[in-house]
Amino acid sequence: MTSLALFSLLYSLSVLTLTDSSLSSITTAAPPAASKCALLNSFQPGFFVQGDYVIGGIFPLHYNVKMPDLNGTYRPPPINCNGFDPRAFRWAQTMRLAVEEINQNPMLLLNHTLGYKIFDSCAYPLTGQRAVLSMLNGVSEENSTLCTNASSILAVIGASGSAQSIVVSRILQPFKIPMISYFSSCACLSDRQKYPTFFRVIPSDDYQVKAFAQLLVHFNWTWVGLLREDNDYGRFAAKGLLRELQETKVCVAYQERIPLLYTRQVGLRIMKVIQRSTAKVVVVFAGEGAMTPFLRDYMTQNITGIQWVASEAFVTASVFSGREYYPYLGGTIGFGVRKGHISRLGDFLQTVNPKRYPDNVLVHELWESLYGCSPFPSSVTQMPPCSGQETLLEQHSAYMNTSSPRVAYNVYKAVYAIAHSLHNLLLCQPGRGPFQNNSCAQSNNIHPWQLQHYLQEVNFQIAGKEVDFDAKGDSVPYYDIINWQRGPQGNIEFVNVGLFDGTKAVGEELLIQEDGIMWAGHQSEVPVSVCSASCLPGFRKAVRRGEPICCFDCVPCDSGKISNRTNSVDCTICPEDFWSNNDRTACISKKVEYLTFDSLGIALTVMSVVGACFTLAVCGVFFCHRHTAIVRVNNSELSFFILFALTLCFLCSLLFIGKPTYWSCMLRHTAFSITFSLCISCILGKTLVVLAAFTATRPGHNIMKWLGPKQQRTIISSCTLIQVVICAAWLIDVPPFPSRNTQYEHSKIILECSVGSSLAFWCVLGYIGLQACLCFVLAFLARKLPGNFNEAKFITFSMLIFCAVWLAFIPAYISSPGNYADAVESFAILASSFGLLFCLFAPKTYIILLKPEKNTKQHLMGKENK
Repeated sequence: MTSLALFSLLYSLSVLTLTDSSLSSITTAAPPAASKCALLNSFQPGFFVQGDYVIGGIFPLHYNVKMPDLNGTYRPPPINCNGFDPRAFRWAQTMRLAVEEINQNPMLLLNHTLGYKIFDSCAYPLTGQRAVLSMLNGVSEENSTLCTNASSILAVIGASGSAQSIVVSRILQPFKIPMISYFSSCACLSDRQKYPTFFRVIPSDDYQVKAFAQLLVHFNWTWVGLLREDNDYGRFAAKGLLRELQETKVCVAYQERIPLLYTRQVGLRIMKVIQRSTAKVVVVFAGEGAMTPFLRDYMTQNITGIQWVASEAFVTASVFSGREYYPYLGGTIGFGVRKGHISRLGDFLQTVNPKRYPDNVLVHELWESLYGCSPFPSSVTQMPPCSGQETLLEQHSAYMNTSSPRVAYNVYKAVYAIAHSLHNLLLCQPGRGPFQNNSCAQSNNIHPWQLQHYLQEVNFQIAGKEVDFDAKGDSVPYYDIINWQRGPQGNIEFVNVGLFDGTKAVGEELLIQEDGIMWAGHQSEVPVSVCSASCLPGFRKAVRRGEPICCFDCVPCDSGKISNRTNSVDCTICPEDFWSNNDRTACISKKVEYLTFDSLGIALTVMSVVGACFTLAVCGVFFCHRHTAIVRVNNSELSFFILFALTLCFLCSLLFIGKPTYWSCMLRHTAFSITFSLCISCILGKTLVVLAAFTATRPGHNIMKWLGPKQQRTIISSCTLIQVVICAAWLIDVPPFPSRNTQYEHSKIILECSVGSSLAFWCVLGYIGLQACLCFVLAFLARKLPGNFNEAKFITFSMLIFCAVWLAFIPAYISSPGNYADAVESFAILASSFGLLFCLFAPKTYIILLKPEKNTKQHLMGKENK
């Protein structure tokens, strides 16, 4: 058993001793011989008025409690309540006013009157327990110290805090006495199994936590702290808020409790957590009693810059309306009880003064709180005496704030709910209402449980607003949104900046006037409270391991993915023909690439045209000097064939430039392979002729008759035909076709010609290579032929260059990306063509144009005179 529970037990015993027989004496008169319970302590009500029917009232007239020694070895001394609360005193006066109006209303209670007993709970469960036990202890304790008479309490108005209401409700349950709370909002009190006699005129926290969740989401406060008092109110409110936040993107950075027995050490620890946290918004579920000592230490630590979001238990606490609180609490926003209108409240409060109530200690404390003087000085108060001319002014807002009563209006409604229920009970007719199978109660014998049934069905209007209770004893969910702003005198004013109407459709409950809000630090801009800054478009959230989902890193989207909104969880993959822009915020059409007439394409085109022009120029030179020795000796017909083939080789490289089409793809490789095969076949024929001519000079060899012009044409045609057959088979089986390559470079679409059949492609190249190798071998064998102009040497060198170019082509072609593969193949065609052109025809052209004296048969055969 904890020390607090032990104290509760001891203190309960000190108030009155309840035995089995004495318990019955509370509900029915005890027989003379029965044992009686003796009062061990006296606790007088703050206000007491006799009536035909008496109701109780419990109010936190003090907001702080000084606990006595809890050693448990002797009877605890009385609890010392301090910190007088003028606001709660106004609530108590509202109850008195409501009873007075009801008693003066001939339309209510059928000429019966209400009485009341008002007690102070000191905003603490134990003192609330003391109040309700004293309330049950008969009508009056003045004339007798024995609790032998049954209590005439029909109903109780109270208590303020949920923790106090839980204690009071449990004590009242055995006697079936209904209670109506004006300020207890804990969702736990809606449980009819545990609290069957509990009603309230304030909405349940189930609605308030929904309002809190919507408020946090509305202002994008995704990283908040949670501060609550250590009781059922704070516990259930925090649990409900966490439940609501699960459906949102709001995370709780920390959750701290203000203990019932507050100590400075605990408070400083909580403040360190608040200061160290990056959360700048703190949600508070605590009443002014719990917050007062905490805020006292909070102000001494000079902590500022915190945006407080307060529950209804704290947001209209006038205790904190002084100007000294504004630097620390200014800008606080929260949900307050719906305000109402009580026409006579201001005049009634003016009548409460020490002259009219000279013996009432509470009225004396009111004067001391408002004016700092004592109406009746004594050595105990140590305050200067009052002049007696003090009057209540509107500037005493903690007490005289009657323009927009909130909790006071709830008290007003609760008293009238009891009056209307009692009136309906007095008008009861057999067979109607809650007692259809029973006879109605007699006016002089009404029991609390009968009143409870009528409370469940009561429905009336007061000041134009409907009052009723649902099946759980709760009222309509409606809150005003309150903002703490600086008043003209520097004090804090509670300004209404919106509302929450729980009766409206989901998403339409919250209405906020943002332009009228003043935030913490006297700022007009909404404060930011996030664990991680929002990820801009183009980034995605990456949750940090071991931390809440609100704490994340912003990671750029991968190439090909985008996010076009803030705080994207995942990046969206772009469609196949699209790619992400540089900012990764939009999908744009992929860049289409192919070997076009850009700088590279123009260079290749120029080389192709120049090569073709050179070839035609050489052809023209040879044609003009076709009767000279050097042209005739080197077989002019084969030379013209070679020049014709080389011209086609230069021009076919142009097929690799431009957007690939179905026809261009088929022509690229086939035209190139056939023209080169024709060129190499001609060179092969010339090599054979040169080799045969050397062999024919030997005695007994007459091989030249087998390599005449007709045989040469046959060799060239046969070798070329083989390549034509291979290309025809290729085009018939799997011809080349244009394709869109999106795999090599994902950000681009590369238009290229797919070879269709790789086997056919490499067969074509292999055949050309075979021809070149054969030419090279034959030319190499004829390299030492006699004469000044041995063409076999030039054929050997040309084949060497040709083979070197195409051997280098293979790895370059395979490794080249996209359109560069076409450029490599085109360059290989041009390079090998230039190699053949210059190696075979440059020496001959040089002699024809620059050394005509050497263009003789004798010089070429090496037979000229030395």
